[in-house]
Amino acid sequence: MKAIGFKKSLPINEAESFIEFEKEIIPPTGHDILVKIEAISINPVDYKIRQGAAKDIVLNEPKIIGWDAVGTVEEIGDKATLFKKGDHVFYAGDITKDGSNQEYQLVDERIVGFAPQKISVAEAAAMPLTALTAYEILFDRLRLDPDKDKGKSILIIGGAGGVGSVAIQLAKNILGLQVIATASRPDTIEWCKKLGADYVVNHKDLVNEVRNTGFDSVDIIVDFVDVNQYWDAMVALIKPQGKIGSISDPTEPVNLRQLKGKSVSFHWELMFTRSMFQTEDLIEQHHILNKIAQLLDARTLQSTLNTTIEGFTANNLKEAHRLLESGKTIGKVVLKF
Repeated sequence: MKAIGFKKSLPINEAESFIEFEKEIIPPTGHDILVKIEAISINPVDYKIRQGAAKDIVLNEPKIIGWDAVGTVEEIGDKATLFKKGDHVFYAGDITKDGSNQEYQLVDERIVGFAPQKISVAEAAAMPLTALTAYEILFDRLRLDPDKDKGKSILIIGGAGGVGSVAIQLAKNILGLQVIATASRPDTIEWCKKLGADYVVNHKDLVNEVRNTGFDSVDIIVDFVDVNQYWDAMVALIKPQGKIGSISDPTEPVNLRQLKGKSVSFHWELMFTRSMFQTEDLIEQHHILNKIAQLLDARTLQSTLNTTIEGFTANNLKEAHRLLESGKTIGKVVLKF
């Protein structure tokens, strides 16, 4: 089968930033299933790992990245019980294993869901990683509940990005929250409003922008951009006994002591935690993805697909990475095989 990877971390415009190569198809064992991939999407984690995984070395074998895929089950391992050959599935995968930038992939069935049936393959491929991340931070980390939290206010920092685009919809349509999202360009402001944000504010003057909407403080804040950059604003804006969650990677220590006076709780989210540590509730990602598929089919959630590139080639994958690295993308970029 064809796979695309890299042996050295290079700028995306260099010829060997991605290379195509042939790789043996390995049959599944245990809980693994073998999936024939039909489409993948690209996330910021992809280019961050491409830029840093082989910075000062040349790898013996090309590294295969990619953490979103839709495809069809070809074979199942001896312990696999959730799927059968021919099932249509979607997933984000496991960061410790080969990714989805290949024609066939082995993936643990417990982190795979049945793909939505009423939307296109490209629309489905846009969703797994960002939907899992948004769902986990809201429901598993912050433990929000529509019965007790309906009507509360949430500030979503990075509303037009992949995770923010799903979080806006879950916060509005499932939890019934008052949603304030950050965006600064006319197209990103319009995108956030279309997804259901009640208010869209400019992140460049966050405290004043939020307060100008009539909220002196907010019940919940989720950061999908940079916890260091927005820390002081979050400390100022969060209500006493409120909750803050973040997925970003701080470059400096975060001073949690600033939250003590208000008894505010802070929560990290990493979508790969369950698979990295093989947690006892690993199968929860199977259940979450099945819920996401149902919400997509019911049109309660809409896909965040914005750009589709046709053809699984190194040049097309480079183009997808170029788009994401520009920092100007809205929603998701998908590569169809």
